[in-house]
Amino acid sequence: MSLTSHLHELRRRHQVLSDQVEAAQRAPGSDDMTIAHMKKQKLRLKEEITRLAAE
Repeated sequence: MSLTSHLHELRRRHQVLSDQVEAAQRAPGSDDMTIAHMKKQKLRLKEEITRLAAE
């Protein structure tokens, strides 16, 4: 997998998580722990994207 396609996939996964977090936050009775976990995953992806883009 090329670096460009890997970055594209990471950005796509980041966007999917972002959409899921937004939906969960709007849903009544959402589990705060699940939302926090998704946000941590999203942050890890963002850090990986930033690191790879700087190379």
